[in-house]
Amino acid sequence: MPNAYFLVPGFGAQRASLKNIERCFNQDGYGAIVNSSRGIIYAYNLSPWKEKYGARQWECAVEEAVIKMNKDLKDVTGKIKEKKS
Repeated sequence: MPNAYFLVPGFGAQRASLKNIERCFNQDGYGAIVNSSRGIIYAYNLSPWKEKYGARQWECAVEEAVIKMNKDLKDVTGKIKEKKS
């Protein structure tokens, strides 16, 4: 199914690592939709945001968690594209 996208659960709160999900992407860095619901929604309760923000500033924790996830995923998909080149 070369044109299908796969939902990749487990990233974030369930502790799937970047190395675990790297193989879910196609050689062009596409083909996967990574889900991290609890890792984002409850970021205020996870390190390092728990110590930095806590529950009172949950919005800041969510924002930083999204930014980190995006950066991490760009790093992974970029490595996949480099391997192809």
